[in-house]
Amino acid sequence: MDKQSLFVQVANLEERIGELYVELGTLKQKIQDLIEENLRLQRENERFKEESLEGKTPLEPRSAQENLLRIYREGFHICNVKYGSLRTEGECLFCLSFIQKT
Repeated sequence: MDKQSLFVQVANLEERIGELYVELGTLKQKIQDLIEENLRLQRENERFKEESLEGKTPLEPRSAQENLLRIYREGFHICNVKYGSLRTEGECLFCLSFIQKT
């Protein structure tokens, strides 16, 4: 086996590894999106269960400020930076500053 064919094989392997790395990154993002959606749906399900046990109807009219506070307390961002995404790392300064403005 000559050096040229070894170099070509290594280059091809390196290219395939790069493609697999990109595919792995895509799969990782999809998994993260599914986990966030699952957590959101679990929280929403729990909220509906609590409201049904308390005798409340889930579609009570609320003000926009109350809705934003409720969304934030359920663990989601209400700031313009990450609106609607799950808060995984505690409090968000952008959200808190938005809440104080209202």
